[in-house]
Amino acid sequence: MMHGALEDITKAVGHTPIIKLRKIGADCPAEIYVKCEFLNPGGSHKDRLAANLLNRAEEGGLKPGGTIVEATSGNTGASLALLAAIRGYKCIFVMPDKMSQEKIAHLRAFGAKVVVCPTAVEPDDPRSYYSVSKRLATETENVFFANQYHNPANPEAHYTSSAPEIWEQTRGEFDAFVAGMGTGGTISGCGKYFKERKPEMQIVGVDPVGSLYYDFVKSGRITKPFSYKVEGIGEDFFPTTMNLKILDDIVRVDDKECFLTTRDLTRLEGLFVGGSGGAAVAGAVKYARASGKKQRILVFLCDAGHKYMSKIFNDEWMRENGFLDDAPGIGTVSDILTAKGSRNLVTVPSDSSVRTAIDTLKTHGISQVPVVDSGTLRGIVAEIHLLRHLITGVKTLDSPVGDLVVSDYATVTPNTKIELLQSVLAETKVAMVEDKGQLIGIVTKIDLIDFLAQRSGPLSVAG
Repeated sequence: MMHGALEDITKAVGHTPIIKLRKIGADCPAEIYVKCEFLNPGGSHKDRLAANLLNRAEEGGLKPGGTIVEATSGNTGASLALLAAIRGYKCIFVMPDKMSQEKIAHLRAFGAKVVVCPTAVEPDDPRSYYSVSKRLATETENVFFANQYHNPANPEAHYTSSAPEIWEQTRGEFDAFVAGMGTGGTISGCGKYFKERKPEMQIVGVDPVGSLYYDFVKSGRITKPFSYKVEGIGEDFFPTTMNLKILDDIVRVDDKECFLTTRDLTRLEGLFVGGSGGAAVAGAVKYARASGKKQRILVFLCDAGHKYMSKIFNDEWMRENGFLDDAPGIGTVSDILTAKGSRNLVTVPSDSSVRTAIDTLKTHGISQVPVVDSGTLRGIVAEIHLLRHLITGVKTLDSPVGDLVVSDYATVTPNTKIELLQSVLAETKVAMVEDKGQLIGIVTKIDLIDFLAQRSGPLSVAG
């Protein structure tokens, strides 16, 4: 074989560069660096995962001619399709319908069959892309169900490939590792490797508004997930490949932050990345500003921007979804809070009594109250929960209200679009508004109705 040539395209995976950001986050005392995984042959870090998944499957008896089935947001599928073309496998990929057409076309270009499923259903719904992929895996002969959400080969891929490569490139001379949180493979595998060699290393996860992770890490409660636009990060269930205990901190970002940072990475830094990369950098900048200290932060950039031309890099799509500053729209959650006026947020601590909670509801004429300890939201207690408590007669009016808290709420930010809030409140009764980790307000259905009614002007009655 010719000197210097590689045996096939899969041998080109890895050895991606680390680049220092020059403009984004320049106001922070920290130096922010990015690991350019989008330069892998398959266009993302999932090339490393796909190789490890297939290697383990072949060790377990998978033979050429078999079929790979996977639930994927696109990148894992693209990487598996690339390897399948080389190694002689067929592919069936199941995707949620919020994914870009470019991702679907990319997979089909490799000869893969693509099944598209609705996003706005529960994970255990038979129509969900998780459920459909499992069903197809049981119905197909000589099949390998990649199962990236529960396959230990996922974090192992980053423990054995991504992390050692980063360590060799940097000699461990960085203070924090920041990555988006999806299946958990990257942050769990890399986090484990880095902690073993540098225990003081800060492992920081980035999670989109609407995902489960942030609220669970911060409060231990499983809140109501809801649909969001950014692809490839966040979850509405807990993959076993995610090790949340490895985290030192978690940062929340919204769709607008993700997409505007994605565009800035291309236009200001020359880095053509996808939305999850924008999310990770937006989270890293937030983390850097909050910590306010001089440090080196390394951010993992997952995939390239080619698959998002019809969305993130399309001004019309961005404007239609309210992500550009000149975009029309009904408004944001911040506008609702302003319209409600400067009423103080009413909360109770978890060690207060049921009697105190009841008195609080009566005094303020409200139907639910957040339970907050030292600024951290623990959950909510509503009239119905107090009523159930009193009817059972098991406990008394002096019992701590913390025993009654529930997670029947979603968490939004002041920047959450009202169009999105409408769908959130269709699924749950109340939305908690958090900003920089602090609860700053509550929005209910009647608050939304009042706001929309005010915008429409006074109602007139025909006589």
